[in-house]
Amino acid sequence: MSEQANWHGTTIVCVRKNGRVVIAGDGQVSAGPTILKGNARKVRMLAGGAVIVGFAGATADAFALFERLEQKLERFPTQLARACVELAKDWRTDRMLRRLEAMLIVADKDETLLLTGAGDVLEPEYPVIAVGSGGNFAYAAARALYDYDNDPEAIARRAMEIAADICVYTNRSLTVETLSA
Repeated sequence: MSEQANWHGTTIVCVRKNGRVVIAGDGQVSAGPTILKGNARKVRMLAGGAVIVGFAGATADAFALFERLEQKLERFPTQLARACVELAKDWRTDRMLRRLEAMLIVADKDETLLLTGAGDVLEPEYPVIAVGSGGNFAYAAARALYDYDNDPEAIARRAMEIAADICVYTNRSLTVETLSA
């Protein structure tokens, strides 16, 4: 199985609007054509509820990254970008971390970032970002809905429904977390 295939077994979408940020993720865990679990939690709160993280990719790898990110957030409280850059440096240079296959969307009340194992820490151009097998579908849906709905949670939920209609690796068992400015 290619590295790319491991990164695409889920859908995570993040929407920032009207002083709120929402990350929604589906609950399906698949091994090829087999659904292993339908209610996994791929979105979590970190840093005492000040940061939301959603992941696409290998579950154990993502949990290892969550743990490392939590440590970086303790070291650099209220500095999300710095904590993410430090994690990305470790992820790129540490022999064990380098093998982890996941992508993270990380958000606090002020900023949203995408982290990858290639060392990327990207701030999205638009107030919407998505990853995973259904990520492009959720992204397109959220972008289309953005100007027509003022509620970022409603946008994220509807975008996930649309992605679930199209992507066989995305289901409707959602975990949704929200932060307000």
